[in-house]
Amino acid sequence: MNAVDNHQFETSQKDLAAGILKQAALDLRRFHGATSAVEREFYVDARRWLTSNDRSWPFSFLNVCQLLNLAPETVREEVLDDLSLGTLAYYTRRCGRATRRFKICLTNILQKERNADSAQPTALAPVGH
Repeated sequence: MNAVDNHQFETSQKDLAAGILKQAALDLRRFHGATSAVEREFYVDARRWLTSNDRSWPFSFLNVCQLLNLAPETVREEVLDDLSLGTLAYYTRRCGRATRRFKICLTNILQKERNADSAQPTALAPVGH
């Protein structure tokens, strides 16, 4: 496998891992108060996956967190805490997280621009006699 194929494979693995994590969080939220057997099973499966410490399956919760460079206990805490929130509080928290991520991203971009600008040589004013 060449470097390009390897990169695409790693990207595909990370995309799949992120999708699995997102789907589990969605299932937990959507089926939290489920009454039908099928919907309740979605909830139970997602919760079992999230709380498991098993690493035998390539896309187990712990392996997904490792692949995505996430702290498993932090992810568990955030996902399970979100379940106790009402709809308004849940979306308020999500917006707050998105705002913080955007601020960090914007700060990083501006910092890179400042560093690039400071590395540029400045024109010296001619010294007159």
